[in-house]
Amino acid sequence: MTIQELQIQAQKIDEARKRRSKLASFHFKPFSHKQKQVMTWWHDASAANYYDGIIADGAIRSGKSMSMFLSFGLWAMTCFNNENFLLCGKTIGSLRRNQIQSFVSMMQSQGCRIRNLKTENLLIITQGNVTNFFYLFGAKDEGSQDLVQGITAAGALFDEVALMPESFVNQATGRCSKDGRHLWFNCNPGNPLHWFNVGWIQRAAEKEFLYLRFGLNDNPDLSEKTKQRYRAMYQGQFYRRFIRGEWSISDGVIYDMFNPDIHTYDEADIPRSAARYIAIDPGVRNPCGFLDIYWDGEGAVYVEDEYYYDSQKTGRRKTDIEYLDDLHKFVGTKGRPYGVFIDPEAAGFKEVVHRHYVTPAVDKDVLDGINLVSNLFNLNLLMINRRCVMLIKELTSYIWDEKAAQRGEEQPAKINDHLVDCLRYFCKTLIIPVRLELMMEDSTKRRQKQKPIMITRSPYAPRMPRRY
Repeated sequence: MTIQELQIQAQKIDEARKRRSKLASFHFKPFSHKQKQVMTWWHDASAANYYDGIIADGAIRSGKSMSMFLSFGLWAMTCFNNENFLLCGKTIGSLRRNQIQSFVSMMQSQGCRIRNLKTENLLIITQGNVTNFFYLFGAKDEGSQDLVQGITAAGALFDEVALMPESFVNQATGRCSKDGRHLWFNCNPGNPLHWFNVGWIQRAAEKEFLYLRFGLNDNPDLSEKTKQRYRAMYQGQFYRRFIRGEWSISDGVIYDMFNPDIHTYDEADIPRSAARYIAIDPGVRNPCGFLDIYWDGEGAVYVEDEYYYDSQKTGRRKTDIEYLDDLHKFVGTKGRPYGVFIDPEAAGFKEVVHRHYVTPAVDKDVLDGINLVSNLFNLNLLMINRRCVMLIKELTSYIWDEKAAQRGEEQPAKINDHLVDCLRYFCKTLIIPVRLELMMEDSTKRRQKQKPIMITRSPYAPRMPRRY
């Protein structure tokens, strides 16, 4: 081996050591009173150690998840050896993305060695002579309960349990049969008739569970400016749930924060750097809608035009080829769109469109999408051209399904929802929550400094759209 090769190898070793050192360093800030309760309730010296488990709900960004995961890990490594534990989220992907990386860093900061076996969805954590096994599970549908059958565990943590099927939670809790087992639940509030609120939170005392409700003030990591920004992001039932931490029923108009006097325009100074997108909700028996959308990745989203065809009113159904011709006319000469977002359930029409335009995969999550669109309206970052008559009509008449709400389910009524679905497809696919916060900060800075917006790229470059 030459000297140059030795130097390269030494450099790689040094870089790997730096990465491990960076991963192992987790900087804690002083815990709030409720976070301390979460951290210590299970300890022998605690007066609350007789509880069978803990439930933490409340506002978003209130510090409950971080303290729950750290406390769960410390409890497992303190009280057990060579046992199995369950870490459950809505999906494996969301669990790894939102929690596992910080969980690993926190446990490493406590002197633990961790093997992350991604293909097996397993974390093997060792501290001194103690080794335990933490299995990761996703609970996105009723079939997920089959994944946990057969395993015996000493405890389980359910992150965002209100998003999981009851059957999975029942199956997973039944697998925790070791002496001294504990169960850990956290979530954001939803419908008060939700199975978890009715069956667990309202019966917390009966089940001997410690119940804690978190607010924004329970997270010492948030500045007052950040808290005010979060309070400004929500309104109505979303404010009651995500800021005040209350379980509230969904009723009435969904986008009640939409104000035609504020969120519509005749002419707008759309940034020259804005990219063009088309969102489509296809329909054969139902109406078919297109939206012409512009966004520069930083400021407001502008909906410039709409297409709406109702075959029931015209008495004639159109074929996929006819809708494609209408799409070509709709695109016109204003520039080729970065991407065309189509309901993935319309696979046949999407295949036809894909021959002519880029058709990215669409995120159809309904509740998260509605929440995101609501945030954009609350922040005045979503503007509609007044020529979009049908979209404005749908925004003012899109309502929650009252019968579903009485069953404890969250879903909009399937009426007046075609163009609002187009809007949701675009927003949910391109604008992630972290980007939304940056958009708000950038918008505020631009208003304060009054700097001109520079052209950063050609708005009609023939490439896949970026996911911000």
